[in-house]
This record gives sequence, C-alpha cells and structure tokens, in this order.
Amino acid sequence: MKLLLTSGGVTNPSIHEALEQLLGKPVSECHALCIPTAQWASPMSSPASVRGFVAAEPRSRHSSGLGWGSLGVLELTALPTIGAQRWVPWVREADVLLVNGGDATYLCHWMRESGLADLLPSLPDVVWVGVSAGSMVMTPRIGADFVEWPSAPDDRTLGVVDFSIFPHLDVFPTNTMADAERWAAGIGVPAYAVDDQTAIKVVDGSVEVVSEGRWRKFEAACS
Repeated sequence: MKLLLTSGGVTNPSIHEALEQLLGKPVSECHALCIPTAQWASPMSSPASVRGFVAAEPRSRHSSGLGWGSLGVLELTALPTIGAQRWVPWVREADVLLVNGGDATYLCHWMRESGLADLLPSLPDVVWVGVSAGSMVMTPRIGADFVEWPSAPDDRTLGVVDFSIFPHLDVFPTNTMADAERWAAGIGVPAYAVDDQTAIKVVDGSVEVVSEGRWRKFEAACS
C-alpha cells in the first residue's frame, strides 16, 4: 500500500501532485472510498461532520471533495456483520482510501476488528490518504495527549510506519512547536510535527516530506 499521510488533507499543489504521482492517473479518473469511522469517537465530530465528509461538502474540499471520478463509503464498524466476501472486493476495486480524522485509537480498533488492517499488505496499488487520525493510525504510537476514546487500552496504533505524527502544528493553542517537542520527548520513536500544508509520502519504506508549510523531524529520544 502507498501512503499519503496528511494533517489537513490535500491542501496545496505540492501535495496534490504527490497524490497523483501515487495514483498514477488524475484524481478525476479514480474511484475513492471514504472511511469516516474515526470521527465517531472524537468530541470534535458529529453526525453533521460525518455527513459533510461522505457527501464531499465544501468543508471536505481537501479530501472527499477533490473531484474524484466516483466516491463511496466504507464504514468499518459495519464490516464484521456482513462478511469479508462482501466488502473485500470493494476495497480491492478502489484506487484510494480516504481516511478521515477523529480518534486514532478507535480507528485502529475497528481496522483490526473489521479485518481491514490484515488486508492492507495485499493492496500494493491502493493509495491510503489519511487526514489527522487517519494518518496517525499508521504509526506505532500517538501519545496520550491524542487519545480521546475512553475504551482505548493505551496509545498504540498499527505501526505500519516506524515514526509517529504530531498533526495540526500551529492550528490549535495546544499544538505549538513547544508542545510538539514535549510530545516527541516521550514518544520513543522518530516523529514528525506537521502543519496542515504538509504531508508525508511513504512508498516501499521510502519516506518523503511534501510541504508548502512548516514541519520538523524529531529523532527518537534516548532513554
């Protein structure tokens, strides 16, 4: 699977170019599946925000509203009840999975429960476009500050990549570079602080930062 891990979505021409490089064709020719699952566990989300994402309303112009050839919805909480023989073909036929923000630990739980996490290694040509928690879920840990789901056992996530992500740099009062430095000191793995004009492209283990904004890499702190 090819990854485009973003903080705020496809927000500028550089990230858009990186996306189409991963897709191998224009966005307008691609079939996308929206995954809104992480939103249900976030106090910042609501049924209206989920609707906005899956309906490609203006607030989702940097993800579902990019002008995809076709757009569908994949709700992970439903998948265990319908059987893999039904939903796996939907995923295999998609060009891209658009994974929205919310709570990364909740998303991680349902990726495992649904079977999607186990399916990912068999999808070499599918592009994963994460927004915020949709990116963080691919990392080993997110840090306790970002866990909002009360049932989360800890801050561990899938570990598909070997680095962690501090998103929305400078967007919120608690997302300053000083906050990112404190967070990185306790995360135990290499990490990136990224603003909403930055993305991290990962293909076959090769990591590239694509940015028209502000970002910083932190090496793993020695214990």
